[in-house]
Amino acid sequence: MNILSLFVLIPLLMMLGLWMARSVNQVRGVMVAGSSALLVLAVWLAVDYLRLRALIANLPFPQPEMLYTDSVVWYAPLHICYSVGVDGISVVMLLLSAIIVFTGTFASWKLKPLTKEYFLWYTLLSTGVFGFFISTDLFTMFMFYEVALIPMYLLIGVWGSGRKEYAAMKLTLMLMGGSAFLLIGILGIYYGAGAQTMNVLEIAGLHNIPEGMQRLFFPAVFLGFGVLGALFPFHTWSPDGHASAPTAVSMLHAGVLMKLGGYGCFRVAMYLMPEGLAQWGDFFLILTTVSVVYGAFSAVVQTDLKYINAYSSVSHCGLVLFALLMATRTSCTGAILQMLSHGLMTALFFALIGMIYGRTHTRDVRELNGLMKVMPFLAVGYVIAGLANLGLPGLSGFVAEMTVFVGSFEHPDVFHRACTVIATVSIVVTAVYILRVVGKILYGTCRNPGHLKLTDATWDERFAVICLIVCVAGLGLAPWWVSDTVSFSVEPIVSHFNLP
Repeated sequence: MNILSLFVLIPLLMMLGLWMARSVNQVRGVMVAGSSALLVLAVWLAVDYLRLRALIANLPFPQPEMLYTDSVVWYAPLHICYSVGVDGISVVMLLLSAIIVFTGTFASWKLKPLTKEYFLWYTLLSTGVFGFFISTDLFTMFMFYEVALIPMYLLIGVWGSGRKEYAAMKLTLMLMGGSAFLLIGILGIYYGAGAQTMNVLEIAGLHNIPEGMQRLFFPAVFLGFGVLGALFPFHTWSPDGHASAPTAVSMLHAGVLMKLGGYGCFRVAMYLMPEGLAQWGDFFLILTTVSVVYGAFSAVVQTDLKYINAYSSVSHCGLVLFALLMATRTSCTGAILQMLSHGLMTALFFALIGMIYGRTHTRDVRELNGLMKVMPFLAVGYVIAGLANLGLPGLSGFVAEMTVFVGSFEHPDVFHRACTVIATVSIVVTAVYILRVVGKILYGTCRNPGHLKLTDATWDERFAVICLIVCVAGLGLAPWWVSDTVSFSVEPIVSHFNLP
């Protein structure tokens, strides 16, 4: 069995263990054991991938784009296969997913009611995410994509808060609408390439999709994935979904699930249809520029902590698509770094917001004051997350955003540079809403007597927060191994782009 299949097999075994569990402690035990196994597997894969790449680099023959590849036929008439393989981009996405699933388990340690059922759906969602990142077959990728989306409806609708039914329905309908465009685009790619294979690498090697079909199906695929990446104006499901979801689901939703959109746009739409990119790139670049700036300004006027972070995610995920559409090696490397950085820091944000809400029972910034004195650990964690979000050097946000904007400004033409300058406005606006919220809820005098009796983080909450802070700081202080790994894998994809 291919080692990558363990990323799907372990969550399935976790679901079996959860089904057989008879107590909350057994459920917790299964989740800790399973998420720990996934994290260890992801770390081992990253280390072994770097080792293999170093060995292959010294050999005289051309280096393969992906390692650990394997393929098993599922449905021969349509050339559908269970095909897996990873490059540097997939490896860092798998590592991110494993970290979020692991820390999300501890962030949901005391979740009630229906604890077992909650973790069953949470694990199914994780299965779809891991399966998507290891897939190299278009149909298999689409199948895992759908597996990752479907559980969100129940996780928000049953265990969410606020207008949870509305948010769950809105999220599901909009993402299913995007999936319809995506399916049309995938079929267009398959038949346009001669109906010979569904394998992404083989289709890219053929490079035989007619230019007219690329112009027709590129927007369908990019839009299909872009809806999940919060592409303007199809982003409206995201803030409501974030605000209503339980803590760990918000972490996985913003930290990993939205990254499927950017990953799919890059791996499928842009890689397989470069002529379509040349035709439609500027149009979608305008939309992503609007996403970056609109999301930041929208966050300024929010008063709900989750909505502030949700609109911040619209801005930061817009920056991912923005950098990808710039289509330079540096900007695309920055986009992947931004996926990783945003995944870590937004998971940290949502974890802390959930912990604060669990104590104060409010997310309204107008009702929160002086929490630094009441719950210093959570308050310091929130400050660190905020500084990472606004791009403080030494934390992950700075590395990612600098790489994005430097790579984007490499374009010599006025249009691309103008878009880059406009997008940089989001840096200033982000600092405004982050510092305003930090000053409002953490400092000053606590005016609510009930809040003075609240307790600080428990051991499980501290463990989840510390893990995420270490990852955010680690990426900010030592980004070279991630940057080099990603840049090496970005190069063969960028070389396919036929841009002027």
